[in-house]
Amino acid sequence: MGKPKRNVFAAAEETSTPPSTLSLTQSIARVVKAEGNSLYSCTLPNKKAVLVELPSRFRNTIWIKNGGFVLIDTKDADVRQNKLAGEIINVVRNEHMWRKESYWPKEFPKASAYPEDSDEEESTVGKMPPSYDSEEE
Repeated sequence: MGKPKRNVFAAAEETSTPPSTLSLTQSIARVVKAEGNSLYSCTLPNKKAVLVELPSRFRNTIWIKNGGFVLIDTKDADVRQNKLAGEIINVVRNEHMWRKESYWPKEFPKASAYPEDSDEEESTVGKMPPSYDSEEE
């Protein structure tokens, strides 16, 4: 039997709004890769790679994609005797709202939806295909 919908809605509501401030042990990180067993490789704004754990309240409820952002807490990292550097405490779902906050790191600029114009090749969208002469001798 699946989880009750109230748990799904509570987790979704919890991740919908950004916190007003971050503590000293909290940081925003970019997800690089899902390692399995609710573990994720992330990069911090200072380009340091860390391994973090997704808590059970988010498992099978909130999905994290590669390149997405999460809020991690590293306060228990010194107590643990393993490779984990922290725990995911929030998942950035509405990135536009999070970017407005003063604590958003400048090291994570907004990626353009359209790639920069390149001089390599002109776009052929809306143009006729090239005509090839079959009369070449």
